[in-house]
Amino acid sequence: MATIDAQDLKQRIGRFRVLIMGRANAGKTTILQKVCNTTDQPEIYDTNGNKIDADIVKSSIKRGNHDITNEMIFKSNPIFVFHDSCGFEAGSEDEFENMKKFISERGHATELQERIHAI
Repeated sequence: MATIDAQDLKQRIGRFRVLIMGRANAGKTTILQKVCNTTDQPEIYDTNGNKIDADIVKSSIKRGNHDITNEMIFKSNPIFVFHDSCGFEAGSEDEFENMKKFISERGHATELQERIHAI
């Protein structure tokens, strides 16, 4: 069995995509900051790569609106792309279905860098 070199894997994938799940205010961002060795807040991008104002994202989450497809990237470690599935713990069936659809689509993506690599 051949082993895969970490550098080779990094070149083949380009960016590692991670879905983080948990209740609102459970410390998800704090965990991601530790992974990326930073205290900075992540930059948020939509699916087209357009940067979104973090304050707009925070206020929409408070109103119960959330887009799991948004990408969170920390400047200190841009090789990781994080997705947040918050919201479905409140009993919203739509949020839960969105999360399942997102995992299915990203799990079967043709492009390796578009796939979910960890949950």
